[in-house]
Amino acid sequence: MRVAIVAESFLPNVNGVSNSVLRVLEHLRRTGHEALVIAPDTPRGEPAADRIHDGIRVHRVPSRMFPKVTSLPLGVPRPRMVGVLRGFDPHVVHLASPALLGYGGMQAARFLGVPTVAVYQTDIAGFAQSYGIGVASRAAWAWNRHLHSRVDRTLAPSTAAMEDLATHGIPRVFQWARGVDVTGFAPSARSNELRARWSPAGKPIVGFVGRLAPEKHVERLAVLARRDDLQLVIVGDGVDRDKLRTLMPSAVFTGALYGDQLATAYASMDVFVHPGEHETFCQAVQEAMASGLPVIAPNAGGPRDLVAPYRTGLLLTVAEFEARLSQSVDHLLDERARYSLAARRSVLGRTWPAICEELLGHYEAVRVSGRRRRAA
Repeated sequence: MRVAIVAESFLPNVNGVSNSVLRVLEHLRRTGHEALVIAPDTPRGEPAADRIHDGIRVHRVPSRMFPKVTSLPLGVPRPRMVGVLRGFDPHVVHLASPALLGYGGMQAARFLGVPTVAVYQTDIAGFAQSYGIGVASRAAWAWNRHLHSRVDRTLAPSTAAMEDLATHGIPRVFQWARGVDVTGFAPSARSNELRARWSPAGKPIVGFVGRLAPEKHVERLAVLARRDDLQLVIVGDGVDRDKLRTLMPSAVFTGALYGDQLATAYASMDVFVHPGEHETFCQAVQEAMASGLPVIAPNAGGPRDLVAPYRTGLLLTVAEFEARLSQSVDHLLDERARYSLAARRSVLGRTWPAICEELLGHYEAVRVSGRRRRAA
């Protein structure tokens, strides 16, 4: 099968969208399928992004920053996309978290008569709310409805995401979750040396991993930073870094970490907290659980499918999140061994090969539907 992936975000940006695309590309290559990626280039003035990834061609389009909507660059579709897709002759077009570039990919695929699978992964409407732009949030849902109603199948990563899409009138929605590397992210990656650097006094370590941007609501962790019996560790980078450093001077800010360093960071924490409610899935929660961490997250969005309350962690209402956070951390620290074991066990069946095989089934389903329509 030939699969063209139109990715709203891709390397060198590392985030949930680009990581998922990388895992899909690995599986396609490993199972004998061909792939093409269409993705944003780096913004003007930065070094150009790679045009080849692991032997797979990456067609780059210009990108622009829209700081009032997202902290990531968005690709701007060009008419040449039709020619790029026609030359590759895909059996299916995979739209990864479609926005501007994904819309162009959808139009090009429809023009060529190629079936489309759209992976809903980024809550742009929620992001806009976090940036204080209610009008943009409503416009984002109108845009989502316009785009997703024109694809053959939309894949949502969680029950909450499926409910949101259905509420806003988006048809043909199916669930497709995300995998996790349970070998790389594991309790065995724990480092006593790193823990001693983070917390020389041996205090329990509570951590967060993610982009430091308004939609993540990292400022809600300030209640933990003010405690003198805990060490808060924040892994990640982004537009809010300086503001958060000022707000939480006692916290350890590691910057963005990847690969083995990231796995070691997760495993060296005692409790993981994800404070933002605008997550369609929340891969960071899943990676933390694979690392054996009890998790605290809002009772909203993707974490609702991942965290089993009082078994693998705690879900707090958004309105009471900060008020209940400190007490919740104490509870998980007191019973960490039980929660840690259950958290790890809960994700062992969610490997990327298993999840990607499900995706191939969705590809085949839209191919079959497309052939039937053409034959009718």
